[in-house]
Amino acid sequence: MENKDRLAFGRKNYILMLVGIVVLAIGFIIMTLDTAQYGLGFMGITLGPIIVFIGFIIEFFAILVKDKNHE
Repeated sequence: MENKDRLAFGRKNYILMLVGIVVLAIGFIIMTLDTAQYGLGFMGITLGPIIVFIGFIIEFFAILVKDKNHE
């Protein structure tokens, strides 16, 4: 019978997921801090979306990476 008490991911995966969520939040906060009209300045159009994209890459990597201790 399978062990149903185990989590789907290992500790490393969950830490990377939390880091990705923090980076995503920082990216969205950066987009809101833009002082240009309608958020069309550098922070709202360029910097914020780049940070959000990096956050999604971290999340994707966190899901795909295999934790050596979790088997």
